[in-house]
Amino acid sequence: MKEIAEKLKAFRSANRMTLKQLAAKAGCTDAYLSQLERGRANPSIMILKKIASALQMKVVDFFLEPEVNENGIVVKEEERVNINFKRGDAKIQMLVRNIQNKRMQPFYTTIEPGGGSKGSYSHIGEEFGIVLQGELEVNLNGKSYRVEKNESFYFSSQEPHGWSNPGKKKTVVIWVVSPPTF
Repeated sequence: MKEIAEKLKAFRSANRMTLKQLAAKAGCTDAYLSQLERGRANPSIMILKKIASALQMKVVDFFLEPEVNENGIVVKEEERVNINFKRGDAKIQMLVRNIQNKRMQPFYTTIEPGGGSKGSYSHIGEEFGIVLQGELEVNLNGKSYRVEKNESFYFSSQEPHGWSNPGKKKTVVIWVVSPPTF
């Protein structure tokens, strides 16, 4: 989480925002943001999405390292950009290293039992996914949808949505967001 803390402070400073200004835009307290910037708190996916949106950036910007040599066509498993949260309940891997000028953003997502987004969020675009293992619960506007192995889902990202693994086994999902907003 040290990397997120350092990048959060740098991005906030680059946007010339105070903790209080960013907190107001992200819907949290300035004290909580201060804890995040000092590496003393761990953000959920939902709050990191809100902070990124308030900074007019993408969540993945907190995790990207400087570009390595890439051919742009094939991404080997060990080359995936990992988006890990300290809570350890969700591991999200980008299946495309560079999303500039792309119309979609695919992910390989592994969610531990009980893990998930920890709340709802919304953004422009659409989402599609297929559950490869386990089960996924997608919450759209307060209504829950259970998606099981080999079933797929598709919804407008503009609707408040959240997701979780309600089962006792690990869930694996191929997830695509269009346009890239994560």
